[in-house]
Amino acid sequence: MKISILDDYHATVHTLACFGKLAGHEVKIWNDHVQDIDTLAERLKDTEALVLIRERTHIRAPLLDRLDKLKLISQRSVYPHIDVDACTRLGVIVSSSQHAGTPSYAAAELTWGLVLAAMRQIPQQMNALKAGKWQIGVGSTLRGKTLGIYGYGRIGAVVAGYARAFGMNVLVWAREAALARARADGYVAARSRDAFFGECDIISLHLRLVEATRGIVTAGDLARMKPAALIVNTSRAQLIAPGALVNALNAGRPGMAAVDVFEEEPVLDRRHPLLLMENVVCTPHIGYVSRDEYEIQFADIFDQITACAAGAPINVVNPEVLSSACVRR
Repeated sequence: MKISILDDYHATVHTLACFGKLAGHEVKIWNDHVQDIDTLAERLKDTEALVLIRERTHIRAPLLDRLDKLKLISQRSVYPHIDVDACTRLGVIVSSSQHAGTPSYAAAELTWGLVLAAMRQIPQQMNALKAGKWQIGVGSTLRGKTLGIYGYGRIGAVVAGYARAFGMNVLVWAREAALARARADGYVAARSRDAFFGECDIISLHLRLVEATRGIVTAGDLARMKPAALIVNTSRAQLIAPGALVNALNAGRPGMAAVDVFEEEPVLDRRHPLLLMENVVCTPHIGYVSRDEYEIQFADIFDQITACAAGAPINVVNPEVLSSACVRR
C-alpha cells in the first residue's frame, strides 16, 4: 500500500522498532504541520493508507472528497478530528485502537510533572535564575493536601496512585461506575460536585472528550475552587467551557493552572493568554510524546494497516463501511 504519515514533527517514526511492520509498503513521512486543504490534497493524492498522529491534522469532508485513492485512516485513541460520516460515505475505513487495557503512563507521568512544577514554581524559578534573580517566591508542598481526580479511568487511577505515594489525600468525582472502582481502590468519593471543586487543593482532569463532556467544567465550578488551588488539564482543553479558565484565573479562583492542551493546536502565538500568565505552567501537548509511548501507539497503528492490507481490517470505528457497496478495494 501507499502510506502517508502526517505531522511527524521530530522525524521519529522511521526510527521506531515497530516501523519494520511496514516493510514492503511504500511510505512517505511528512515532518511539518499543514492544514491547508489544497496542500494536503496534493500531498495525499496517491495515498491509500493515511496515518494520523492523534488530532494534529483535521480530516474533514472537503479534503476527503478529493482523496480518490484513500482506503484507510489508521490512528490511535479518540477521533474528533476525523469526519467519520464522510469516510463511511466514501468507503474509507477508519481504524483506531482504543487501548482499552493500557493506561498512558507517559500522560500520567507528565500530569504529575506538571503538578510538581506548578506547586513548586519550577519553571518560574528557573526563568528567574537565568535572568539573574534568586528565589522569586515560595512554593507549596504536596504532602497532606487533597488531590481531586475528575474522571477515574486508566490514567486517573495511575495519577491517584502517585498522589498516594506523595502522602496526599485523594478525592474522586466521576460517573457512578467509576466512583465504585475508586472506592474499591481505597479512595474517597466527593460528597457532591460542589464539594469536590470547593475542597480540593489540586484538581486534575481525566475525562475523554465526547459531546457529553464538552464544557463539563463550568465557570461556576472554577469559581468554587480555592484561591490557592491548582487545576491541571492533560486531557482535552474543550472539557472546560470556552474562555472559562482564563477568566477564572484572572478572577483568582483557582490561583494556578497547568495545561498540556489547548482549544486550538498547535499554539504558535506567544501572546496566547495562558502563555502570558505567571501563574500558569504550559506544555505543548506532550503528554503522549515519549519514545516508549510511540512504540506502543505506532505498533497498533501499523498492525491496523497490515490487517487491512491482508483483507481483515481491525479496530474499525465505522464497521458499516465494510458491508457497503462503495468500500474501496
